[in-house]
Amino acid sequence: MHNIYKVQIMTKELTNLKSHASMWITQILWGLNPAITKIVFTAGLTPLFIYDCRMIGAALLFWIASFFTKRERVERSDMLHIFFASMLGIILNLGMFLYGVQLTSPVNASIISTISPILTMSLAALFLHEPITKKKSGGVIIGGLGAILLITNSAHASGISGNIIGDVLCILAQTCYSCYLVFYKGLTTKYSPMTLMKWMFTFSALSSLPFTYNEFANFNFGNIPDLAIYGICFIVIGPTFISYLLLPIGQKNLRPTIISSYNYIQPVVSTIVAISWGLDNFNLLKIASILLIFIGVFMVSRSKSRVQIESELAEKSKKMIN
Repeated sequence: MHNIYKVQIMTKELTNLKSHASMWITQILWGLNPAITKIVFTAGLTPLFIYDCRMIGAALLFWIASFFTKRERVERSDMLHIFFASMLGIILNLGMFLYGVQLTSPVNASIISTISPILTMSLAALFLHEPITKKKSGGVIIGGLGAILLITNSAHASGISGNIIGDVLCILAQTCYSCYLVFYKGLTTKYSPMTLMKWMFTFSALSSLPFTYNEFANFNFGNIPDLAIYGICFIVIGPTFISYLLLPIGQKNLRPTIISSYNYIQPVVSTIVAISWGLDNFNLLKIASILLIFIGVFMVSRSKSRVQIESELAEKSKKMIN
């Protein structure tokens, strides 16, 4: 009996490790995305064209990959839920982000991404009755402070300003992402990541194509520079296909607030990219900011869930009765 319990504990720890690793990879790829997207924009490509490439490219990749995995039947009643999940998690999230990044600076876009954990924590408390513990709220605040310090310190070096409309679009994109994490967690426990994302990106591509078809169909593909082609391939494969394949793995086993707290990793990645490209340099403030981010993410990930708190209260009540 003791050995079975030890195996269960080890299995749970491995599952959590897998979930956290999935979120690390996802956020690293998303952290690289704004810089690569900006490079693609300099080649004259529009947000609408890049959006179509992401939707169509990812949908095709998920369908191709699904042929090599176990076939899974989706209940008809769940198709509507998957459609609305695609609206929040993909169509509105990615669409508004692309237009936002084009209008504002990558620095502003990264700063705005730090509101996601606060939004997610609030929504999870309101709709999922997840407790806002001192450790969780402290972690969100400390991580957010570290992210803002890191980004603003880099902003002074870049001297790039933003745009209010672009900033608002990025805020709306983060709001949609937070709503998706909170309201559609149940789908990730019911279906595999491949099945879920295959249908979500199919709905996304089909829903947006009537509005974007003319620009995509009339685009002169022969005039795209090689660097832009490499950039589009990276955007489709990395921050879209791989990231959205890994995201449900984290969603399935981690609470929404923990997942959104990983957003703080994005500015760290953006800073490392800027330094490696010679656009920024390391200093003590950056090191302190990165430490604050890691402490914040660790605190949120170690905070207690509603189930854990209720279990502890029940155990205390049981001891008091005895």
